[in-house]
Amino acid sequence: MAEAKILVVDDSPTELQLMVEPLLARGYRVITATNGIEALEAVARELPQLILLDVLMPGKNGFQVCRQLKSDPATRDIKIMFVSSKNQESDRFWGLKQGADEYLAKPFTEEALLSHISALLG
Repeated sequence: MAEAKILVVDDSPTELQLMVEPLLARGYRVITATNGIEALEAVARELPQLILLDVLMPGKNGFQVCRQLKSDPATRDIKIMFVSSKNQESDRFWGLKQGADEYLAKPFTEEALLSHISALLG
């Protein structure tokens, strides 16, 4: 399903690039946002199949964005994977508790990122 549309949300241009480049190389359609508000706007406009979501961002954090999307019938089926430098077991627990489908800690390998995405998109 390489034509899947993926929204990548991170406030760091470097981190965005680390995620976006391998996705584009695999043929995914990629949309980006740099904070929680932009992410919600992009979801409403684009309805992606998957969201790669940072936890720590200005405005709405990733947990808030995830909770909002998962509580809305129009967006609750969108797959969400947190990609965060918050890598304690409690962070993963709370991320999944908000409704996320997966939690990948930074730093990650390109192979790990693509493997998780492939599994989520089925």
